[in-house]
Amino acid sequence: MRFTVLGSSGFIGSHLVTHLRGLGHEVLTPGRDELHSLSEPLGHAIYAIGLTADFRNKSFETVRAHVTVLANLLENARFDSLTYLSSTRVYSGASSGRWDAAISVRSTDGSDLYNLSKLMGESLCLNTGRQGVKVVRLSNVVGAGDPHSANFLFSLIKEAQAGCINLQSDPRSSKDYIHLDDVVEMLTRIASMGRRNTYNLASGMNLTHAAWVEALHGLTGCQINYPQEKAPVIFPPIDISALKSEFHFTPRLVLDILPDLLY
Repeated sequence: MRFTVLGSSGFIGSHLVTHLRGLGHEVLTPGRDELHSLSEPLGHAIYAIGLTADFRNKSFETVRAHVTVLANLLENARFDSLTYLSSTRVYSGASSGRWDAAISVRSTDGSDLYNLSKLMGESLCLNTGRQGVKVVRLSNVVGAGDPHSANFLFSLIKEAQAGCINLQSDPRSSKDYIHLDDVVEMLTRIASMGRRNTYNLASGMNLTHAAWVEALHGLTGCQINYPQEKAPVIFPPIDISALKSEFHFTPRLVLDILPDLLY
């Protein structure tokens, strides 16, 4: 089976390529300079191009990654399916984590640029009339990766190994996290066999910031300094009923991978 991973040099994309090739699939990995001139059939294309932590400082790059390049592929590329990786971050302004929940965004809020661009990408996917196009809202992925990553969990790990975590957010803050192995396995199945046009790829269970720092304390013996008078930021639980019913999905426990992330 042929797959094309768009964004193959990134964290998710690179692990996805390794997983697919390990299963014996043919995998195309076009570079950014090739994306405007793709002429051969892509098979099952997985769109993993995106910006995360640095999107606030790269507005134009964010829109190009989440919308502009995607639009060209939807208009011109040949594929059996195209799976667009969005984010469960879009639920930050929603009352629930269901795929059909009403989502609130503000164009005047710079931090909402990420959500707005992802939602525009989703809307393009779902309203162009192309067959086989799917949207996957991906949770916060936990797995071995770049030790220089600036995301929340790897920042905690660095502080723990330095001897002290100075938590900047309320320990009651919580959101969903998903194991990297679940991500690559389920993306492969959704792209090739998924019957729906929208999925949440998540664990379906929130973890608090306190759970992470306490687990790191148990592994490293680090000191923990908690902030005072911070309001918790709590994401709605993500609904994964579609994955369970269609694929009998049972998520791995993400805290179990934490010892492997210490470096």
